[in-house]
Amino acid sequence: MCPPPPPTPDLPPEPGVHLCPEGAVFSVYAGHARAVEVCLFDRDADGVETERRVPLRHRAHGTWFDTVPGVGAGQRYAFRVDGDWDPEQSLLHNPAKLVLDPYARALEGEVSLDPALFGHRVRADLTGDLAVRDTRDSAPFMPRCVVVDREFDWGDDEFPRTSLTESLVYEVHVKNATALHPGVPEPLRGTYAGLAHPAFVEHLTALGVTAVELLPVHAFTHEPELVLRGLTNHWGYNTLGFFAPHPAYASVGDPQGVLDEFKAMVRALHAAGIEVLLDVVYNHTAEKSRDGMTLSWRGLDQRAYYRVDGRGRDIDVTGCGNTLDLTHPVVARMVLDSLRYWVQECHVDGFRFDLAVALGRGKDDHFDRDHPFLVALRTDPVLSRAKLVAEPWDLGIHGWRTGQFPPPFSEWNDRYRDTARTFWLQDLAASANGGVGHGVRDLATRLAGSQDLFDSHDRGTIASVNFVTAHDGFTLHDLTAYDTKHNGVNGHSGTDGSNDNRSWNHGVEGRTDDERILDARRRTMRNLLGTLLLSTGVPMLTAGDEVGRSQRGNNNPYSQDNEISWMAWDHEPWQEDLLATTRHLVRLRREHPVLRQRSFFTGRPVHTDGSTDLAWFAGDGGPMGHRWDGPAEHVLQALYNGLWHDQQSVLVVLNGAAEAVDVTLPATPGTSAYELVWDSSDARPSEPGAPVPAGTTLPMGPASMQVWCAVDAG
Repeated sequence: MCPPPPPTPDLPPEPGVHLCPEGAVFSVYAGHARAVEVCLFDRDADGVETERRVPLRHRAHGTWFDTVPGVGAGQRYAFRVDGDWDPEQSLLHNPAKLVLDPYARALEGEVSLDPALFGHRVRADLTGDLAVRDTRDSAPFMPRCVVVDREFDWGDDEFPRTSLTESLVYEVHVKNATALHPGVPEPLRGTYAGLAHPAFVEHLTALGVTAVELLPVHAFTHEPELVLRGLTNHWGYNTLGFFAPHPAYASVGDPQGVLDEFKAMVRALHAAGIEVLLDVVYNHTAEKSRDGMTLSWRGLDQRAYYRVDGRGRDIDVTGCGNTLDLTHPVVARMVLDSLRYWVQECHVDGFRFDLAVALGRGKDDHFDRDHPFLVALRTDPVLSRAKLVAEPWDLGIHGWRTGQFPPPFSEWNDRYRDTARTFWLQDLAASANGGVGHGVRDLATRLAGSQDLFDSHDRGTIASVNFVTAHDGFTLHDLTAYDTKHNGVNGHSGTDGSNDNRSWNHGVEGRTDDERILDARRRTMRNLLGTLLLSTGVPMLTAGDEVGRSQRGNNNPYSQDNEISWMAWDHEPWQEDLLATTRHLVRLRREHPVLRQRSFFTGRPVHTDGSTDLAWFAGDGGPMGHRWDGPAEHVLQALYNGLWHDQQSVLVVLNGAAEAVDVTLPATPGTSAYELVWDSSDARPSEPGAPVPAGTTLPMGPASMQVWCAVDAG
């Protein structure tokens, strides 16, 4: 039994809804409210919905709570909150507005845009007067929270716990992955069940993926301005609930079934040895600024949940209208509870934190690597063992913080992305037009793990998540086919999306039938993939890049729930070749531990023969020496010495010039010959050739990359 809590308990119950033999305990924080009601929704025999309001009688430390008899799994509910309406004091209570439980484990229904969703009076065009509290009931236009049974048969599920040195992360959108997949039954396409279907899992395992990083799966809704234009927030960076899986990604409609389907997806991926990382958006919510809708947190306690200035206005470092206040203990606890829930009850393996700098900003608005929330993550016995990846920037002042997060965080390495693109696209374009590039110094730093960014606090190479593309920006194919973005269908007159793409169309913008240009583009794609998958650090591959997926030049298709975003599976021969190349490169990475070092290379001798752990050579086979700073230098050779670890040594050769060059394979202690195991000039990987003695000079194709393995000359 769970008797009603006493009127003056020392501590309130845990937040959320907790079933007990008598019914359920409801607990929600609304620190500045005068009254809170839980609203229970049921349907009569005719299917007509009824609402029963039950006041929460008890309050402690700003949390309202009570035991409600007769409540069980499947109960639909939400809250209504009464209190002051004073926008300049960040008090926006309105009992006419239904607000969602921040801890709801499941949601049913969608937000249906209507002026009644706004706490203040707005007109049909959604403009209005913040000073006037609106009295229209928002319940007809709101989803319902649902009490769920949290039991699930996990069987013998185990967390794969793949080392980051062994990891290949695959960033993928749940719907995009299988919306068009012919091997997935139509009712399952674009769903959690579709992602877990053997037809898609086989693609992942054949590719060598060790972890999927899912674009947001927390329940989300769509910005009003998108809805008015007939579009949706397809990517999902507009959170409505931090504990509930997005219902539209399930093949079933029952809220309990949605949660179970998500868990079954995780279980199936784990069975294939694949970890599940979630892209999580704890920096802002779907409520936008105080002029936006009242959906949950704003109606409960705007002053507590959001960062606001002295006049009640939102402090926005996210570009989305609001910023969650992680300096408030209730908010920090909500985020930590959410993260623990996904790990402990849904068996998720880790997280990528969107705009993570916003989570580490203190009351003075400065980023603090020892921010209490970041310290809590690092010391939590559950979360500190999960994979934690930061997107190390936000839109606030001094928002770029790559390399400045504490261990055990890894970080998206935008410097890696920009350097790889610059070398293989911008500099190559300059070379093709008789110009010079940026040289190879920065490229070498990125290939070796970005020690300049991640060497402090013993973070090592695994702190760098290397990527060439991500969900935002051009795809791999479009980097080679477009000089400028083509985002007109997004409805922003082409002003959205990055202008710093560092792309090159190889002479023609967009589609072309010119085989010479197509061959050059595909070789550049292979070069970028080779660079990514053979660099030291943690590689992240964007879904579809392995087959050259195009978004038609759109570098910000966040609102495109259509063929622009969905992965196509009817591949042309060149796409099958690219897929074979990607698999081959992943295999090379897996088979050669010297490419996956945990510690940074020193460049110092590691063997009695005088050989170093990593050595750099120019095209003539001699040491780089003074040539490091030459802007016209476009050939670089990196010899990864595996002998001191009883491993095979690997030589990576890059030619960033638009013309063929002669390259001399370096002669070093312990290396007498090399065997060519990959050449990006080949559309499809071929069998290794005969050993070539060290010191041999060979022609190398224009704008190409080679991988050689050291072998015995005899």
